Amino acid sequence: MIPADLSRAVVRAVRRAVEGGGLGGTVPERVVVERTRPGGAGEYASPVAFQLAKGADRARRAPLDVANTLAAMLRAEPGIARVDVTGAGFLNFTLAPRSDAALVREVLRRGPRYGYAEGAFEAGPFRWAEAVGPRERAVREAVARIRAAQGCRGEGEDLAVAPVARRDGDVVARFGADAARWAMLAVPPRETPSFPSGLLAQDESNEPFLVRYAHSRARALVRGAADLGFPAEAPDTAEAPDTAEADTADCRALAGLLADHPLVLEAAAHHRAPERLCRHLVTVADVLLDHQHHVLPRGDEKPSAAHRARLALAEAAGTVLAGGLALLGMDAPDFL
Repeated sequence: MIPADLSRAVVRAVRRAVEGGGLGGTVPERVVVERTRPGGAGEYASPVAFQLAKGADRARRAPLDVANTLAAMLRAEPGIARVDVTGAGFLNFTLAPRSDAALVREVLRRGPRYGYAEGAFEAGPFRWAEAVGPRERAVREAVARIRAAQGCRGEGEDLAVAPVARRDGDVVARFGADAARWAMLAVPPRETPSFPSGLLAQDESNEPFLVRYAHSRARALVRGAADLGFPAEAPDTAEAPDTAEADTADCRALAGLLADHPLVLEAAAHHRAPERLCRHLVTVADVLLDHQHHVLPRGDEKPSAAHRARLALAEAAGTVLAGGLALLGMDAPDFL
């Protein structure tokens, strides 16, 4: 089970509880599941019990009671190792061990649409009146794309978007379309974006450059491996004889980020918050740039199953970066 499957499992449990009379209220289309915060229990958490307790159409039940009802059902769900209820009614989950190779294969199979929900569609084309400023256009387009990827229509008429400050002038002309767009999206829509001079830097201190550069490095690794005569290949089993050395800290961290990507998209759609996707892409890029040094053979070293597994992981990470940038309205060039 991956985190996106966990969200769907919670929805199924809610539906069974409501239809069976164990809970009142309506079944939500989606349930927010996010990484557990520091000090919390398990790997993932959901506040769904509070939502259900508030919206019940029969006798009101405490969130803790609702959470315990759902926890009892979810403990039998395949792929969930442990369900805990903490605080006033938070559900906390620990997933059963899973194959990172299966995750990588899924990312590569889905391509840039990895993380899209069932019912996803393409947003746009966008047509704006001249009076609509560049920040509002960028935010509303990104929110519409992210929500469309989750099968949701519209960016939300009630979304308040702070404009670019007059003192910043024509930021597109100063910084270029992609850098300016990133700065407009990297802070919550209600906040006024800032445009530091570092947006012009062609180094890893510049977030939009960092993300696009990490993608280009992933593509360069694929080309380099092809020159050496070996492809990206996620092993079928974690016990392959020469893949143990591939299980480095950066591999585990990168696989965890890929697993979280669908949840990031879901949360960004739910909260109409493209800045969440921006932060996620920066984190993926940082870890990928550390990971790149362990992908290709060095010196007289022969390509092994471990190298192929690391290459597949790097290619999957580059795929996530490309898909995320596309949702933000930015391109992901192979050469930078």
